[in-house]
Amino acid sequence: MRGFTNLSRALRSHSSYSKLLLLSSVSTGGLLVYAESNIEGRKQVENNQSVSEKKRIVVLGTGWAGTSFLKDLDISSYDVQVVSPRNYFAFTPLLPSVTCGTVEARSIVEPVRNIIKKRSGEIQFCEAECLKIDPENNKVFCRSGINDNLVGHNDFSLQYDYLVVAVGAQVNTFNTPGVMEHCHFLKEVEDAQRIRRTVIDCFEKAVIPGQSEEERRTNLHFVIVGGGPTGVEFAAELHDFVHEDLVKIYPSVKDFVKITLVQSGDHILNTFDERISSFAEQKFQRDGIEVLTGCRVISVSDNSINTKVKSTGEHVEVPYGMVVWSTGVGTRPFVKDFMEQIGQGKRRVLAADEWLRVKGCSNVYALGDCATVDQRQVMEDISVIFKAADKDDSGTLTIEEFRDVLEDIIIRYPQVDLYLKSKHLLEATDLLRDSEGNEREEVDIEGFKLALSHVDSQMKSLPATAQVAAQQGTYLARCFNRWEQCKSNPEGPRRFKSSGRHEFLPFRYRHLGQFAPLGGEQAAAELPGDWVSMGRSTQWLWYSIYASKQVSWRTRYLVVGDWVRRSIFGRDSSRI
Repeated sequence: MRGFTNLSRALRSHSSYSKLLLLSSVSTGGLLVYAESNIEGRKQVENNQSVSEKKRIVVLGTGWAGTSFLKDLDISSYDVQVVSPRNYFAFTPLLPSVTCGTVEARSIVEPVRNIIKKRSGEIQFCEAECLKIDPENNKVFCRSGINDNLVGHNDFSLQYDYLVVAVGAQVNTFNTPGVMEHCHFLKEVEDAQRIRRTVIDCFEKAVIPGQSEEERRTNLHFVIVGGGPTGVEFAAELHDFVHEDLVKIYPSVKDFVKITLVQSGDHILNTFDERISSFAEQKFQRDGIEVLTGCRVISVSDNSINTKVKSTGEHVEVPYGMVVWSTGVGTRPFVKDFMEQIGQGKRRVLAADEWLRVKGCSNVYALGDCATVDQRQVMEDISVIFKAADKDDSGTLTIEEFRDVLEDIIIRYPQVDLYLKSKHLLEATDLLRDSEGNEREEVDIEGFKLALSHVDSQMKSLPATAQVAAQQGTYLARCFNRWEQCKSNPEGPRRFKSSGRHEFLPFRYRHLGQFAPLGGEQAAAELPGDWVSMGRSTQWLWYSIYASKQVSWRTRYLVVGDWVRRSIFGRDSSRI
């Protein structure tokens, strides 16, 4: 008995032998144990295979598009890896507020690892920058920017089945000399913090004894290049910071402060309704903010900018203490290299189709500011649309035949719906009326082309905004979540060039409006339905919406707390 006990202990410590020996010692029980062990091993192999069979998604970027995609993606079916040079998500619409201390930098950022927590699986994150995309071998090459003094390699590569490029864009300097060397930008949290320190430096320098009035005026001249939403909001924030806080602690130089906004177009906020643009210009004039429209910056030196007035061709040199450059976005170098590889080298922006799939790559998707949706024109497919609708091959199209394909046309080509609304047409069949407005029972191919010839005039590029990027991320996550279901049961429009239907509905941007804070507790808003709102009530609407759009309750609490703190104690002028 003691020998059997010792044998049992030995067998338990060597399970592989126990199965064999128990089989020979106790036939029935041993056979049962052996059979169970075999099944368990088979199950483990199957589980390992199921894990390996998961498609791998690599996501580049943790901005609005990438974060929205990760938050809504069901990762139980995918192996997800995220690569980004920053380990946080930043609420970029509040960056102008960070430049002046209205909101603190940490109040608008949320760690990526907090966002990607999922119960159904795990998302791997690497703090690194993508250097190159190899679409032929489905691989991305990356480099970590973490301190080189730490051990280990910084370069690595990742294999992917699907790649989501959501890296945003970089500042567009238009190759203007001196911009990179002497200007501040407002794209990242670090940019906002740098601007905040420079503003304080300008005031501290201006109060040093022994300076002339001209030197003080130069040091306290703040120039913003670009009259878009970011430039206008920063000018408004800076004006409030100066006149509500800084003049109280730097009273000796308050008369030397000047803020200038340089805009190459005829008006600031030219993407907004004309009423908002006019209201902003009038308010800035009352506040003493100089607005120079129709001026283009030729070059920037260490203490002045050279501008050219478009109307006269005159060159004007403007001295400054600080310049903030906010004139649009450009393509990142590694994205440009990727475009060269896939035959898009002549384009300025990476092109994706209506399903956000990069043209020329079936397994690469591009979201946000780094790409543009290249909407297909109706006139490119007009012949195949007509052929698909002409069921009896009569060479003519009846009203009923047109109605049968109408829904698919509107889904596939959203410009058709926009054209109908712009022309105040109640039904799409009204497009087939003759030149006198009379109904026609049928039209031939030439009449059909004529009816839809002006539809493509309603095509517009999507703006490079957080709102567009967030909606694209949510849309693509939904597509991945419904991948298998839509393969067997497609939900998209008819394929006019072939049989069947598209698996998914194409991406459709829904504009929810846009805000322009103008300082002094006033803002302007352009909302759906051609509704324009301006004034103090709009500022409170801005507060409520921006608080509700925060990605977590933590940042929501911090942002609202910063607004309350500023209203009670003012902004902090410490140079930290």
